[in-house]
Amino acid sequence: MKLVDAHCHFDFPKFDGRRADELQTASHKGVVGLVIPGVRRHDWERVRVTALAHSGLFYCLGVHPWFVGEHSAEDLEALEQVLLAQPERCIAVGECGLDRLHGDVSEQFPWFEAQVELASKLGFPLVLHSVKTHDEIHATLRRRNWSGKALLHGFSGSYQQATKLIDLGCFVGVGGVITHPRARKTRDTLARLPLEALVLETDAPDMAPAGVAAGDNSPVYLRNILECLAEIRGEQPEYLASVLFANTRSLFGPSLWR
Repeated sequence: MKLVDAHCHFDFPKFDGRRADELQTASHKGVVGLVIPGVRRHDWERVRVTALAHSGLFYCLGVHPWFVGEHSAEDLEALEQVLLAQPERCIAVGECGLDRLHGDVSEQFPWFEAQVELASKLGFPLVLHSVKTHDEIHATLRRRNWSGKALLHGFSGSYQQATKLIDLGCFVGVGGVITHPRARKTRDTLARLPLEALVLETDAPDMAPAGVAAGDNSPVYLRNILECLAEIRGEQPEYLASVLFANTRSLFGPSLWR
């Protein structure tokens, strides 16, 4: 069994001094790789260094909607210059997007659109953050004639919203939320969506699965999410794992994990 955590903030200080142990424990549960998103320019170098320090780790660079106020047009120019250099193990633009519960969406929009345009121009996938803005994300991608691939990270929404985004080239990130019985709408949606559109993620150290304290999430728990998904879909974990692994490689690159 091979699993990839498609969205894990492994650069966060929470993991300082324990990354090797976390990766070793996760590897015993089938985890062969992680993708680390960049959320603001101040952290980009830390993200890069963390990814390069361990085999199987790759990263993205972007400006998260929570942090747009910390940035200027110069930072977008810097992002483009970094990506133009095609740095080793940098595989996507993000985490970027919109969040109706944190900040002003009207201020986030220009940053999101600029990063969509940049990813499209340079041929990178997108890693998307969307909180109560799935329709706006869809409209923006459609208006920008998005034709690449994208990860709709930490999905929580309706079946109709998910299918519209899948039709635009999005993969849906399946995380710890499905392990909580109260998340009935999301569990029902992920039970019905095409398996070929799903990838696994932890969003560690956040989005803890059931039984794990808030803020203590880890790639170690990725298999818990797989097993929960298998249960709600009525499919075998081994089969799911093989398809989800192939999906993650289709999203980010077929040569990244073997």
